[in-house]
Amino acid sequence: MASTKNLSPRQLSAFTACILSIPIALGIWGITSDWRIGTASLVIVWIGSFALILVTLEQFIYRKIKLIYKLIHQKKATKREEVYFKYILPKKSIDEVREDVEAWGEQQQKEIELLQRNEAYRKEFLQNLAHEFKTPIFAIQGYVDTLLDGAMEDQEVAKRFLEKASKNTARLVNLVSDLDEITRLESGEQLLYKQNFVIQDLIQEVYDTLSIKLQAKNIQASIKKGCEAPITVFADKEKIKQVLVNLVVNATKYGKQNGTIVASVYNTDEQHVIVEVSDDGIGIEEEHLGRIFERFYRTDSARSRDKGGTGLGLAICKHIIEAHGETVHVRSTPDVGTTIGFTLARKQNG
Repeated sequence: MASTKNLSPRQLSAFTACILSIPIALGIWGITSDWRIGTASLVIVWIGSFALILVTLEQFIYRKIKLIYKLIHQKKATKREEVYFKYILPKKSIDEVREDVEAWGEQQQKEIELLQRNEAYRKEFLQNLAHEFKTPIFAIQGYVDTLLDGAMEDQEVAKRFLEKASKNTARLVNLVSDLDEITRLESGEQLLYKQNFVIQDLIQEVYDTLSIKLQAKNIQASIKKGCEAPITVFADKEKIKQVLVNLVVNATKYGKQNGTIVASVYNTDEQHVIVEVSDDGIGIEEEHLGRIFERFYRTDSARSRDKGGTGLGLAICKHIIEAHGETVHVRSTPDVGTTIGFTLARKQNG
């Protein structure tokens, strides 16, 4: 039997009418032995069957299918959609309609899975946020309560406790500031002021700014040999400086005593430059690499909090680079080191 997979309702009606009318006409012709009666019966039965089947398909089945489409799109049909339902949809085969419904079902499943992942991420984020706030708040509360309970009488103890309370207050201020910035970056409210500048000069400026931190661990920071030739990029200089500061600070925190930090810059093509910051520190386990740019995500919670910081530095870096329309990446091996890089647009003329 011929395949009816891609037949429209009209074609399917004609095909089914043929199947019904031919045996009946042959039967009548066999009884009457009159070909004219047989031919007439063929035409009459075919027309009647075709009309009945077509009306059934279009008025009943496709009315139900039209309702399914409206439910799928979850909205009142526009005039254009009503034209589609009236003239285009009935020309589709049942298999084509089934494929549309299956595609819709797959899309809904993907959306459900995305919502589930987002819900899990939201819960984790709120838990981390609560923890990040509770730690300094409880510390401040403890120092203040101790002072009120009589520790103020001892000037040396009072000064030490106030200094610790001040340190935790500064941590809260930094946390709120970083949260505010990352919110503005995510919402697109943070404007970029792009300009041409030499990226190696900015890297050296960051090294100079962080020289005290680097000297504390006797870390040698440099630009990779062969990458010294000036390369001009087009970006928001202050924002890229913030990215580089975060990357170098991270490399310093998790770098080895007497270690190295090396920045490299390459032209990837006529439009883009890649900038990378590498260290020879403790590295990152492979299972964490896909999440290190998430807010508050820490590969080792206890060790990371001992190092200080808000846990938002890499997330801010990612948002700044993506706000430029560029990408950020990471490579790392435990006990070998970590390289974090990003792309930037090359010099703009005019």
